Amino acid sequence: MSEEALLAIENAERIFGGGRTLFGTQLPAVHAVQDITIDVRKGETLGVVGESGCGKSTLARLIVGLDRPTGGAITFDGRDLVADAASDPRKLARKVQYVFQDPVSSLNPRKTIRSILEAPLIHLLGMNKAQRAERLTELMDAVNLAPEFLDRYPHEFSGGQAQRIGIARALAADPELIVLDEPVSALDVSVQAQVLNILDDLKARFGLTYVFISHDLSVVESVSDRVAVMYFGRLAEVGPAKSVFAAPRHPYTHLLLNSAPAPGKRSLVPEDANTELPDPYNPPAGCAFFARCPRGTDECRAARPQLEAAASDPLHRAACYHPHEKN
Repeated sequence: MSEEALLAIENAERIFGGGRTLFGTQLPAVHAVQDITIDVRKGETLGVVGESGCGKSTLARLIVGLDRPTGGAITFDGRDLVADAASDPRKLARKVQYVFQDPVSSLNPRKTIRSILEAPLIHLLGMNKAQRAERLTELMDAVNLAPEFLDRYPHEFSGGQAQRIGIARALAADPELIVLDEPVSALDVSVQAQVLNILDDLKARFGLTYVFISHDLSVVESVSDRVAVMYFGRLAEVGPAKSVFAAPRHPYTHLLLNSAPAPGKRSLVPEDANTELPDPYNPPAGCAFFARCPRGTDECRAARPQLEAAASDPLHRAACYHPHEKN
């Protein structure tokens, strides 16, 4: 893994809504992503974890250029990603690709797998027929699918096979960075393991960099070099995967870990199910996690905490006034 940042996100935000109607009425606005600053180094896997609605998928769409930030900057290999996406979307698509959450619905049901995989080869790489045939063989081999599957349609495949095809489509353009948005959440556990093994092999084989988004902590722990924990559109904790899972600092990360079911362990309910969640249309002035936090004080209610490094590990940061410290 290189120390050089391939992707750099600085103070990125995405606001949906806002503005005014024709009659001057102020429309409500939702801050889906707020003040996100993080980088992704070449060759690493950055895991992004958090509850549904915390902004993970919005962040993914910003990275691949499917949406534009309303504030901040995103650079890829030193170039302005937003400007590149606006001026030449195909240039960005050759560098950054997306694997979608639902493997079957992300594939065009009217096209064969051959047509689906050939599209990026034609429109992004400009390959001729012979080059495409050679590349298709390589792609199907990379994701452990038989070549005869090329002339079938998406509905003829299982979820695991469809996700492999989605991964092959992302690989077709020979990208440097792949954003995987819940790539195994719709799959059985045994199939998840197969897909994760394929992703690990592809990363080493093609020199890829991953942004791996999931709400499944066990999956994120097994694949990530670093982990970013999101809550209410912001970063709650960032650090090396081993540090975050062995000694989480933010109370929200503790809540996620204690809530995760595990074989042989009785499921815990570490908080009241009736706890009030923050209102996205009226965000709190202080820490958004205050109402759910057992360590909250008046300081947390008054002002929003910033990411601060742990004394024992400068790479492990948490946005909390009263973080858990490693003994």
